[in-house]
Amino acid sequence: MSLGHQLKLTIGLSLPAIMAQISTILMEYIDASMVGHLGAEASAAIGLVSTSIWLFGGVNNSIVSGFSVQVAHAVGAADFERARSILRQSLVSTLSFSCMILLIGASMAPYIPQWLGGGETIRHEASLYFLIFILSLPAWQLNYLGASMLRSTGNMRIPSMLNVFCCILDVIFNFMLIFPSRSVDIGPLHLFLPGAGWGVAGAALGSVFAHVVTASLMLYFLFVRSPELCLWHRQGSFRPRGAILRKAAKISSPMMFQHIIMCSAQICITAIVAPLGIISIAANSFAIIAESLCYMPGYGIGDAATTLVGLCVGAGRRELTKKFAYTAVFLGMAVMTFMGIIMYIFAPVMMSLMTPNAEIVALGVEMLRIEAFAEPMFAASIVAYYAFIGAGDTFKPFLMNVGSMWIVRITLAAVLATDMGLRGVWIAMCAELCCRGLIFLFRLYKGWWLPEKKQC
Repeated sequence: MSLGHQLKLTIGLSLPAIMAQISTILMEYIDASMVGHLGAEASAAIGLVSTSIWLFGGVNNSIVSGFSVQVAHAVGAADFERARSILRQSLVSTLSFSCMILLIGASMAPYIPQWLGGGETIRHEASLYFLIFILSLPAWQLNYLGASMLRSTGNMRIPSMLNVFCCILDVIFNFMLIFPSRSVDIGPLHLFLPGAGWGVAGAALGSVFAHVVTASLMLYFLFVRSPELCLWHRQGSFRPRGAILRKAAKISSPMMFQHIIMCSAQICITAIVAPLGIISIAANSFAIIAESLCYMPGYGIGDAATTLVGLCVGAGRRELTKKFAYTAVFLGMAVMTFMGIIMYIFAPVMMSLMTPNAEIVALGVEMLRIEAFAEPMFAASIVAYYAFIGAGDTFKPFLMNVGSMWIVRITLAAVLATDMGLRGVWIAMCAELCCRGLIFLFRLYKGWWLPEKKQC
């Protein structure tokens, strides 16, 4: 396969995933903008618990990868009956796990804002926002499972289209649930806009309702319409089997522990930022969302890398596996370098769209311009990691991610925040992402992530 063909295929699979990732961030961007107009305290309440939501959401979703990688390998080998068997087992296993995570998170919801050092004025809304998301984890799990399984067959279009639809629904639901009923004059027209006026809780519920609808559609396309994985009118056992569970655990466990340790580090960063005040908390939260517009294309290309590498491993094409990984990584670096330039130039616009508070905007702009310099190496770490997942290599990349985060970022942030405040935290983040990208490129070049020849 020529380089041009590889690049064309990689871009073809990446574009739908990129659009889905960008639409997801636009959803968060619009949500943040709506909440931002409620005031700095509402924004700080969400920002305080957002990293904790990432922790539980990441752990909840990480188990899916252990099954979707096996499905990709089975599809690559044209063993569709085995792929469907793994899918059945994954449904029971992942939902059981999701319910367990739900119970743990719900029991912690009243205490998390206090543990993170949030002020009394934002603790109640922060706790409520976190609890609503935790109670909806099974719906998020089914949505992620359906999308991952469809992508494992090479179908990037349907998951991407449904994720865009989810974002549209989220905006509609949030518009109705966050703000109270009101009248709006548009020229000669006098419109009445209904609304629940639930504020921060409405922002959480809007996202939940959107994901429930999307999950239902995602499972329809997976179980009824997918040529490779359709379970409609097909008999088979849903009972999880030891061999499949052990392999899923081998793939997922490092990813799960990585989510736990990496998000714990993010929570530590939040605890470092919290004493700096409501303005710093809100600016940090908004800047993270704004930056996401730059790095989400990397995750979209990473999804394509996982699919292509997984299918090549299943087909036993070792050299092609390596070539697709290289192509995806350097494509990701090129795209995110361009996005970093855009972020640096348009940082004031990106921040001002989310909040009218001039102090928050000014501080957030400075953070985004610091982070813009890290985007190329951040892309290398994202896409290379997803390529390694497609090959079933997750343990050593987990150690690389965790070591970089805790040794470089946390240490630097704790030291620099004392004198430099939020600026020091983001300088530490920029330095750590550059370090992480370099070590992932080194592992990619060495080929230590490739399966043995007898397996590929």
